[in-house]
Amino acid sequence: MTVETKLSYDKDYISQFSQENNEPDWMRDLRLQALDQAESLEMPEPEKTDITKWNFSSFKHNVPKSETIASLDKLPASIQDFLDHENTQENLLIQRNNTVAYAAINKELKDKGVIFTDIFTAAREHPDLVERYYMKDAVSVDEHKLTALHAALMNGGAFVYVPKNVQIEEPLQVIFWQEDPEAALFNHVLIVAEESSSVTYVENYFSENTEQETTANIVTEVIANDNAQISFGGVDNFAAGTTVYINRRGSVYRDARIEWALGQMNDGNTVSENVTNLFGNNAVSNARTVSVGRDKQSQNFTSQITHHGKFTEANILQHGVMRDKARSVFNGVGKIEDGASKTVAGQESRVLMLSEKARGDANPILLIDEDDVEAGHAASVGRVDPLQMYYLMSRGIRRQEAERLVIHGFLAPVVNQLPIESVKTQLRQVIERKVY
Repeated sequence: MTVETKLSYDKDYISQFSQENNEPDWMRDLRLQALDQAESLEMPEPEKTDITKWNFSSFKHNVPKSETIASLDKLPASIQDFLDHENTQENLLIQRNNTVAYAAINKELKDKGVIFTDIFTAAREHPDLVERYYMKDAVSVDEHKLTALHAALMNGGAFVYVPKNVQIEEPLQVIFWQEDPEAALFNHVLIVAEESSSVTYVENYFSENTEQETTANIVTEVIANDNAQISFGGVDNFAAGTTVYINRRGSVYRDARIEWALGQMNDGNTVSENVTNLFGNNAVSNARTVSVGRDKQSQNFTSQITHHGKFTEANILQHGVMRDKARSVFNGVGKIEDGASKTVAGQESRVLMLSEKARGDANPILLIDEDDVEAGHAASVGRVDPLQMYYLMSRGIRRQEAERLVIHGFLAPVVNQLPIESVKTQLRQVIERKVY
C-alpha cells in the first residue's frame, strides 16, 4: 500500500538548505537523489502495526537558530536529568532543535585525532571521511520511503570518529532537545571506531510537545572495525505529539563488539528498528531494550542480529510494560547465514500488561541457514499476577505504588544488565515519570 507523504519541500528548497549549511557537493547530490527516490518508494510495513495514518509528513523542517547555552546550570531540570553527573561532562554535545547549543570535547582526545562534533561540521571539515560511511555501510537510502526522506531532509545529528588503537575511557554524550513543539528532527548519527579502538556513546532524545504534532525520523549508523569495542546507550523520551521512526544499525567486523543498551520511553507512536550485522569472524553483539507504553500509543520494536561470520555470538533481551490502552509489538530476529558456522544466537522477549485494554505481542524469530550452530529463544506475554498485587496492597501499599514496584521489578533484569551506568540511572528516572 502506498502512503501519501506530500511534502512542501522540493528540489529548490533542498538545494538551498544544503547551500546554507555549506555542505559538500556529494551531500547535496545525495539529498536530491533521495528526494526523487522518496516519491516512488513504499513505506515500511512493520509486523502487526498499521502506520498508514501516522504523521510522517506534517512538520516544520527548518527552524530559526536556537540560543547557545553558556552554562549547563541554565538547562531546564528536565534536561538536567539526562546529564551524566558521574563524569566531568567534558565530552558533551547538546543539539537544541536543529542548532548546536553546547559542545565540549577533551583536548587530549582531540590531540589523539578523535572527532566528536555535529554532523554538519563533520561534513564540512571531514567530507571524505563522512562520505566513506554515510548511508553506505549500514543503512541504504533506497530501503523505503522513510530512509529516503531522511537522506533528503537530514537536519541534525552527530559524528564520532575514533582512530586506530585509541581507547576512550569516559563516555561521549549527546542530548537532542526538541524544544520547538513543531520542529522535526531528521537526525543522523554516525559512529566509526577504527581497528582496536574503543568508545562508549550515550544519546538522549527529549521533547515536551503533548499537543502540537511533528515527527522524528532518525538514522544511526555504528561501525566497529576489526577488534573495536563500542558501547551504545540511548534513552528515547519523545512526548506524545512526536511520531517517531528510529533506525539504529550496527556493522561489526572481525573480533569486534557492539553492545546496545536502549530505553524506548516515547509517549507517541513509534517504529524502532535495531539491526546489527556480524560481518567478521568472532564478532559479538548484545541488544538489551526496555520500554513502557501508556495511554493510547502504538509501538513496534524490532531487534535483529544477523550472523555472517564464523564463531559469532549474539543475544537479544527485550522487556516491555504496557499500561492503559497502549499497544506494542516486540520482534526479535536471530538470522544465521549459510557459512556462519559455530555461532551462538539467543533471544528473550517478555511483555507485561497492566490493564485489560493494553496489548502486547512478542514475536521470536529464528532464521537459520547453517547446521553447525547453537540457537534458542524464549518469549512470554501476560498480565500482572493479581495475587502479587493483592499481596502488596494487603501490606498497606496503595495500588499505584504497587504497580510501580511491579514495573521496576519486571524491568530490572534488563536494566541491571545494561553496561552503561549513566543509562541505568537515566532509565530509572524516566520509568518513574512514566509510572506516575
